[in-house]
Amino acid sequence: MDENVQKSCWGVTVWTVLVLGGMLALVMLFADAETAKTAVTVVR
Repeated sequence: MDENVQKSCWGVTVWTVLVLGGMLALVMLFADAETAKTAVTVVR
């Protein structure tokens, strides 16, 4: 019997969102709001 386990990509998506959110939070914490807005614009 050949079993193929299909992995979900939601785990990767969740980790990516968490990492990007954490990076943005650090920018907001250690820099002013204008720098954070610039960082968000660059990511887009």
